[in-house]
Amino acid sequence: MKHLLTTTFIALGLTAAVLAADTTPLEASGLTFKYPSAWTKSATTSMMRVATLEAKVEGAEKPLEVAFFSFGAAGGVQANVDRWLGQFAPEPKLESKIEELDAGGVKVTLVTATGTYNDGPPMGAKTPKTGYTMLGAIIPAGENNVFIKLTGPKDQVATLAEVFKQLALSPFAK
Repeated sequence: MKHLLTTTFIALGLTAAVLAADTTPLEASGLTFKYPSAWTKSATTSMMRVATLEAKVEGAEKPLEVAFFSFGAAGGVQANVDRWLGQFAPEPKLESKIEELDAGGVKVTLVTATGTYNDGPPMGAKTPKTGYTMLGAIIPAGENNVFIKLTGPKDQVATLAEVFKQLALSPFAK
């Protein structure tokens, strides 16, 4: 157990050091997000998106998309969490975790869901993708919220989980 904790803290420290030393800024609703310079900005695919990043994962055919949205409360935090979880089929069993983090007095909500993701536009046909994970973050930004979402194969998303968390908290890092 002690070895596992030591390894985890070393990995977290290295991730934070890489993110702090090698970052590029992105603006959304007055907040500045920092992401690894190895990630790239790409064209947005929706009028609702503020920005799209491509995150390369070793061994993956193509980069994963990290989508940024910004608008009013959109029903509040719980309604958005429920909407994200509703994008997954209930069977096989959906695994989910919701974390509320204090970022200097600002409550950042992180959502992790793993199962069969129903991929597709909000009102369009869906393609079920088994073994997928979604990471989501809801960050208050004055009158708006910033929503960040990353979805892809479970193993690929797992390699980006800590960097995603640092991205979500980066506007409040000192």
